[in-house]
Amino acid sequence: MLTHEYTYVFGAVDVCTGEFDSLILPHVNTGCMQLFLNEVAARHPDEHIVMVIDGAGWHRSDSLTPPENIYLLSLPPYAPELNPIEHLWDELREKFFHNRVFKSLDALEDHLALALKSLETDNMTVASIVSWPWIVGALLHSLMN
Repeated sequence: MLTHEYTYVFGAVDVCTGEFDSLILPHVNTGCMQLFLNEVAARHPDEHIVMVIDGAGWHRSDSLTPPENIYLLSLPPYAPELNPIEHLWDELREKFFHNRVFKSLDALEDHLALALKSLETDNMTVASIVSWPWIVGALLHSLMN
């Protein structure tokens, strides 16, 4: 009998510093997205955050309420490659999960937690993946104007 089980990671990355925040959650829905936004806001209470999001339904829901220090910036449709976090997910899959099989969802989540912690504590590697000159330049330009 074939069984499918799922777990999900929500993540946000600072393209200038490589700082990475993540949460493992049981679903991808508006409620979990709200939990993630609240967590990021709480981790960075004195910062104003522009979070790039794609067109996923749980990103666009009218019942989603961004915390006061987070502004949600939507990407154009069908352009996930413009979102820096997508390249970090590629790194996660390639470096930590390539050709791996797990005996259980719990074993996978344990490995996932270690992998995410590794990325969260390695700002230099994360920055090398997400700090593209054009996006950092656009951000710095907008801050100066």
